[in-house]
Amino acid sequence: MPFFKRNKATDRPPAPFVVGMNRSGTTLLRMMLDAHPELTIPPETHFVPDVIRACNRGDGTPDSVLAAMKSSREWGDFDFSDEEMLGRLRDRGRKLEAGVALRTFYEAYAERQGKPRWGEKTPRYVGKMRQIQGALPEARFVHVVRDGRDVALSVLDRTVRDLTAADVAKRWKRKVQKARDAAPQLDHYVEVRYEDLILDTEPTLRRICEFIELDWDDALLAYHERSSDRLAEMQRALPADDRSAELDVDRRMATHAMTTKPPDADRVSRWKREMPEADRRSFEEIAGGMLSDLGYETDGDGASADRP
Repeated sequence: MPFFKRNKATDRPPAPFVVGMNRSGTTLLRMMLDAHPELTIPPETHFVPDVIRACNRGDGTPDSVLAAMKSSREWGDFDFSDEEMLGRLRDRGRKLEAGVALRTFYEAYAERQGKPRWGEKTPRYVGKMRQIQGALPEARFVHVVRDGRDVALSVLDRTVRDLTAADVAKRWKRKVQKARDAAPQLDHYVEVRYEDLILDTEPTLRRICEFIELDWDDALLAYHERSSDRLAEMQRALPADDRSAELDVDRRMATHAMTTKPPDADRVSRWKREMPEADRRSFEEIAGGMLSDLGYETDGDGASADRP
């Protein structure tokens, strides 16, 4: 469901923002796009909404912007010293607009990677797209959608919380619907199916490159040859914060292990082989209608009317 309305407000290179429900393939797409010699995408930032809020409330000083960036527990992944980032922010002025503040970070990261263009991959920004577009009109949103039953299997494999398939179904359905509700109000939005990234890789990536105005390069197909090196900057534990429990380094790295391998067709429709029948029925009772809307098969249970 693409929207290709041309945004006349900026002549900056398009910046892909990869969003979606977690465990939907957003890291896979990040690695694919980051393999391009002209584009880099950092690990998840999580601080973009905080920076926008700080600037929009008139508190966009370099110090407050840096504080907003550092409020994310992922900040250590980028290895910027306070002195370096604060110096870059101060070079942009004493009071910063949100777009200026955010570009300062992304451009610094891209400079370190030796690439002229940057993007972003933080799944939860799927609910912040309009806010981000207001600050960064060059943003082009790539919403990665995956069969929710496979998402549930992956989430339940990895979670340390007491979750059920029904819990994941509610969250998956809510996030997909929220993105689709926002899409008509976005200048640049496209949905990409995880299954297409796996089973029809090159044509799918070529369409994404066209969407973000990036010339094709075969390096995207060899992403897995450098994924381990790109994941190395994330090889640290994440401390607990008010949103999440502590995540140890082994568990964190295992979450992204599949991106070090070529696309694996066995990752598609795992639910048919591995999902308990009770979990499948529970998921479809809640989100069967959304599965059908997205073109995924169901046995009809719950497909005609989702529960709220």
